[in-house]
Amino acid sequence: MTNDWMKERLKNVPLFRELSDHELESLVSISHVRVYKPRTFVFMQGDPLERVYFIHSGTVKIYKTDMNGKEQIVSILQTGEMFPHAGFFLKGTYPAHAEVIEEATLIAIPIADFEQTLICYPELCIKLFRVMGEKIVDLQNRLEEQILHNTYEQIIMLLLRLTKTNAVQQGKLYRLTAHVTNRELANMIGTSRETVSRTLSQLKRKGLIDVDKDGFYLIDAEGLKKEIFF
Repeated sequence: MTNDWMKERLKNVPLFRELSDHELESLVSISHVRVYKPRTFVFMQGDPLERVYFIHSGTVKIYKTDMNGKEQIVSILQTGEMFPHAGFFLKGTYPAHAEVIEEATLIAIPIADFEQTLICYPELCIKLFRVMGEKIVDLQNRLEEQILHNTYEQIIMLLLRLTKTNAVQQGKLYRLTAHVTNRELANMIGTSRETVSRTLSQLKRKGLIDVDKDGFYLIDAEGLKKEIFF
């Protein structure tokens, strides 16, 4: 990969979008491109925290497991996003698993080198803190949903959240950009696959969701909002 190729890819990462060519050059020198096949791990929960990753293409699932192997999906990440969002300026381990769902091209930067870049460019550090702050707010909102809403409402709120993070708008509908199974949806909110399946069937009958010929969910976001907020 040439320096120009790497620079163009880094420009597509929202965190780096406003950096000058000179600032990007400092990142190019410490960046490495890695390609991962589906169902392979970028890292596993508990591995030494060594690198931060930025997604050029593909889909990566971030999830935690408990002692019994039960899975809790934290997020489904796609082009332009970074992971992990924790562990900077601390020696530690990865807090979750990162598994590739759809073949992914990732830009990897050693944590130690990235931390030095943050020190050299305070404005980049501030942008990173904003991203991490948004993640904290998202986790707080999810906790609130689990406390204040029943499972039916939680599933609707999950679909609405996915329209913001993993979808493109097509007319009045939103098309998810990642294939998500009922099991994965269930693991995002800590419920059973059967409960998700029943709820999705209800929403299909009401015309609030559908599935296109390629297996991607089509979601009527406005209709779902009215289902729980009106």
